[in-house]
Amino acid sequence: MERVAADNDAAVVYRTWDVLRRPIWMFDPVSGRGVYANRPALALWGSDTLEALLARDFSNLSPAVQARTHRLVQTTAGGESVNELWTFYPNGRPITVQATISTLILEGGWPVLLFEASAVAIEPAESRAVEALRHTTTLISLFGQDGQPLFANPGAFAAYADETLGFADRFVRHAVADALWQRALDDRRAVDVCEVRTLEGRRWHHMVLTTTLDPVTGETGLLLNEQDVTARVEAEQARAAAEQKAAMAETRRRFLSDMSHELRTPLNTILGFAEVMAHEGLPQRTLDQVSRISGAGHRLHALVNEMIDRSESDDLSDGATATTVPRIGSAESGKGGEADGGVGPRVLYVDDNENNRTLVVTILATQGLVCETAEDGLQGLAAVEQGDFDLILMDIAMPVMDGVEASRRIRGLDGPKRALPIVAVTANTLPEQLQAYAEAGINDCLPKPISMVGLLTMVSAWGSVGAVEREAPVQARA
Repeated sequence: MERVAADNDAAVVYRTWDVLRRPIWMFDPVSGRGVYANRPALALWGSDTLEALLARDFSNLSPAVQARTHRLVQTTAGGESVNELWTFYPNGRPITVQATISTLILEGGWPVLLFEASAVAIEPAESRAVEALRHTTTLISLFGQDGQPLFANPGAFAAYADETLGFADRFVRHAVADALWQRALDDRRAVDVCEVRTLEGRRWHHMVLTTTLDPVTGETGLLLNEQDVTARVEAEQARAAAEQKAAMAETRRRFLSDMSHELRTPLNTILGFAEVMAHEGLPQRTLDQVSRISGAGHRLHALVNEMIDRSESDDLSDGATATTVPRIGSAESGKGGEADGGVGPRVLYVDDNENNRTLVVTILATQGLVCETAEDGLQGLAAVEQGDFDLILMDIAMPVMDGVEASRRIRGLDGPKRALPIVAVTANTLPEQLQAYAEAGINDCLPKPISMVGLLTMVSAWGSVGAVEREAPVQARA
């Protein structure tokens, strides 16, 4: 690093340079403008006068040239000089020179880059290869066998900004660097996607490391090509995380569905028969015992509901939407049936659990209603085809044929039976399950465990719709 202390000293230096035949000029890397040029430099840059050259704006440099200039500033700041091939384009005409570059401090502490150029003969292919190496977006570096850098193109320097940074020091994990290095030595080539530390922070680079010969020393070196693939890696990570989250949600949904069914089904029997027994005129002591059974069952039922509700709240917070089963028709409680002097709605209950079937039959019998039963969806479908009902109560989780498929097939029947009201009586009441019921043509849902009031209200409401449909003229139903 040279220093010119005063204008007089600068004038002497400039007059000395003016008589030289070698092009010499000064460049301010901050402003992107020239500061001085001798006559050979003016000729090199195709400028008639110094004023015309200094008026040119060189600030619009390519990223590669910006990185290269920044490296020169760093490298020569301590007084060192750099010898490099440079290709300039004065007035669009390429000129390649061998340049010695150093930092010169002008008056007031103003640092500029001093270029001293000499003509050089270079083959066109070599010149193009050098320029391509400098301007490519690929980060290219050459390392010695000790892992220390021998060369970095402008792209690599722009990414790491430290010419002394060893191979392993670029990596977030040194063990990954060591493994890649050893594979390249063993197989002459190694490829991997690795996390590195750059000026932009942690990035993911696709790396190709190959062994080669150093053209200066003839010793074996390792050539590294890097491409930033952070966007691709982050997209893959996001997709994997989303798939994992979806898989976890599906596992949780299945667990909750199974737990809901396995717990609510026996609770349905316990609470249902406890309620029936409470209306049987039993002795007070027995009623107290029944009350204790019912109370314990209701507490367990509340606990199960709380667990399901919490899970549904978690699903909604993750972007799901609440789902209800839309009704195909309007069911108004109390119309039709015995209250109007009829025999009451005729009910078919399809459930694979004998206790559940007995409970529903018992509750409906307290109101003088007759209920036929079937043990699975296939039997239920056959009963609908052969019988005459006003309402179908349909369990969902059954062997042979489940309630959703049975409902779908009932909706596919010919004639008025396809419009029979279907109420799901099930412990499976997650939002997506309710949506599936609606899509299969199920009109409503009565969650297990059922209560006498809940069951009778549902039967009264939807049974009356079925009775009106059954008694209507054929042309009115068409």
